[in-house]
Amino acid sequence: MIKVGIVGGTGYTGVELMRLLARHDGVQLQAITSRKEAGMPVAEMYPSLRGHVDIAFSTPADASLDQCDVVFFATPNGIAMGEAEALLAAGVKVIDLAADFRIKDVAEWEKWYGMSHASPALVGEAVYGLPEINREQIRQARLVANPGCYPTAVQLGFLPLIEAGAVDVTSLIADSKSGVSGAGRKAEVHTLMCEAGDNFKAYGVGGHRHLPEIKQGLARAAGGPVGLTFVPHLTPMIRGIHATLYARLTRDIDVQALYQQRYAGERFVDVMPAGSTPETRSVRGANTCRMAVYRPQGGDTVVVLSVIDNLVKGAAGQAVQNMNLMFGLPEGQGLDVVPLLP
Repeated sequence: MIKVGIVGGTGYTGVELMRLLARHDGVQLQAITSRKEAGMPVAEMYPSLRGHVDIAFSTPADASLDQCDVVFFATPNGIAMGEAEALLAAGVKVIDLAADFRIKDVAEWEKWYGMSHASPALVGEAVYGLPEINREQIRQARLVANPGCYPTAVQLGFLPLIEAGAVDVTSLIADSKSGVSGAGRKAEVHTLMCEAGDNFKAYGVGGHRHLPEIKQGLARAAGGPVGLTFVPHLTPMIRGIHATLYARLTRDIDVQALYQQRYAGERFVDVMPAGSTPETRSVRGANTCRMAVYRPQGGDTVVVLSVIDNLVKGAAGQAVQNMNLMFGLPEGQGLDVVPLLP
């Protein structure tokens, strides 16, 4: 059994990790940390886990994380970079669900996240945990940088076109929407029901922290710089990412066949039949990216519709997928969840 520790178990990604790992027959939850809630049974905070998770929160100092086989950081940005080195030295594998190791240019990371990086030497070692492009590197990794939710939906949506060299990469557009859980569990005015409910708004139009992460991944696929306009929106729903992506074709290509071929062997990417429109509720609770691709009026503009659950394929589910790869387990173990509908 893989001994698992979770640092930061009180947030939405933390409880989602516990939900998935509790039904994973290859792991044992050893420690769930929370300084504020230390001593409280996990199931007291999250009754949904009654009968599935029977341990209490502990402080990081009391958690004996160095005795785990893998530690997930479901923490705010800036925490994992201060603790990962000691865990790695103890032989523990680390999966960071925050952004500490995603961006390879440390100066760029510091500009967007507004702090000095505590472990710049580890940034080069960290493997970006998008299995659909880095599967073999993840298998060998000690440290995995789990992708962000918007970056997962956007990169998976654009990748087939860019890898095929079929679009103008200087003018890509990602018009993306997220449910409110993407903002985390902390109390903030803009996520109050009276603020977010019955409302729809753009944010981060001038620049969002996920922009450099997305551009880094797309540039890697393109073999050079890309031009991307990325506009996120907050929608009045709890879960879900819907990314509507636009690109201009540079050569004639059967886009439906391209996407079906690219993702034919990917368990967690579903390319829908031509003419389909994927919905966020079709992936709720599941580790699936569901997409459809169009050429409206047969023109040179490609429109890709890409949906994920931001807490699963956009966070905890992808982290479990990465853990499975790192420990040589079947990639889908513990992730065979049928989406919830309605």
